[in-house]
Formats: sequence, structure tokens, C-alpha cells
Amino acid sequence: MSQIALPLGGAGASRIVVGNANEAVVEAFGNTAAWPFRTAILFGPPRSGKSLLARWFAESGRGEAIDDAAALDETELFHRWNRAQERGTPLLLIGGEEGKWQVRLPDLASRLGAALRLSIGAPDDAMLAELIAAHAEQRGLVLGEGACPYLVPRVERSHMAIERLVLAIDRLSLERKQAATLAIWRDALAEVGSNLP
Repeated sequence: MSQIALPLGGAGASRIVVGNANEAVVEAFGNTAAWPFRTAILFGPPRSGKSLLARWFAESGRGEAIDDAAALDETELFHRWNRAQERGTPLLLIGGEEGKWQVRLPDLASRLGAALRLSIGAPDDAMLAELIAAHAEQRGLVLGEGACPYLVPRVERSHMAIERLVLAIDRLSLERKQAATLAIWRDALAEVGSNLP
């Protein structure tokens, strides 16, 4: 398990937790020469770090990244793809959730059909624990001892669920003016939906 600090520093700077769900994506970023037409499309569930990975890819000088590419005008996207080809620049497109992006422009569809497809999966227990710790650190939230062993088996296995859980713990802790310990973890889990009966 590792973390990537984004090039933008400062207090509360975002970090990308690298684990089972996205390590293949990060590895692929290191070998853009192997991408067909130097183009890759990154898919993944909401809040799984696609935009952060795209930002890191671009700011670390690996190539150009287009976040939320599906929302871009297809003719403009086609021109940007052509410009990247002319310059020999690796191009990373963020495509949202797998299967939801339908390209209508035939020339663009044929080019993107050949692109490398990368996907962020569901985090395992180790990555869930790291995500909880990273979100808590970003919010300046001190979790009590034993938080991750208690929370990990009980929370939904998704990036979005972890973000919501840490937000709920932080909010409840502030509202009650109490440290984030078992009673608050339990109530936050009830609020966001526990994985256990």
C-alpha cells in the first residue's frame, strides 16, 4: 500500500491511496508508450479518484489528461485527440463509469475503440483502511484507536461510502463536541448504512 502526493503542496493537500483497486492503473501510467495510439480511457465508480489520478498524470508531466471527457463536445474531443497524436503526447481520458459513455461521432468512436481501457475496482480491506485514514487526515480528524478494525468490516466496499462515512464521523464529532470514538463510529455507520445486520 502506498500514497501519491499530488504536485500541489500545502496543508490538506490531496493524496492518492494506491492499492488493489487502482495499482494496475498507476502501473499503466508508467508505460504510456505501450498504449495503443498513446491513448487510454480511465473508468471507475463515483469518487474513486479518477480526477485526482488524471491531475497527477498531467501535473507529473506524463501527458495530457481530459477529465469528464464524455461531457466534452465530441468534435472538440476528436480535434484534441488529433493534436495529441501530432505531438506524440500520451492522452488520458476520464470516461466515468464503465459502459455509460456512448460515443456518437463515428471517427471518434473508431479511435477511442482502440484505446487502452483502464478501470478502478472495489477496494479490499487494506485499501479501505488506508482510505479511511487518508480522508480523516485530509479533514484534520483524529480517529480513536481501533477505528479501522471496527469500521472496515462494517462499511460498504466503495470509495464513496468511505468518503461519506468519514464525513459523518467528522460532523457528529463536531456537533457533539466529542472525540471520534466507538459511539460516534456506530452512529456514523448507521447514518451511511452498515454492511452488517
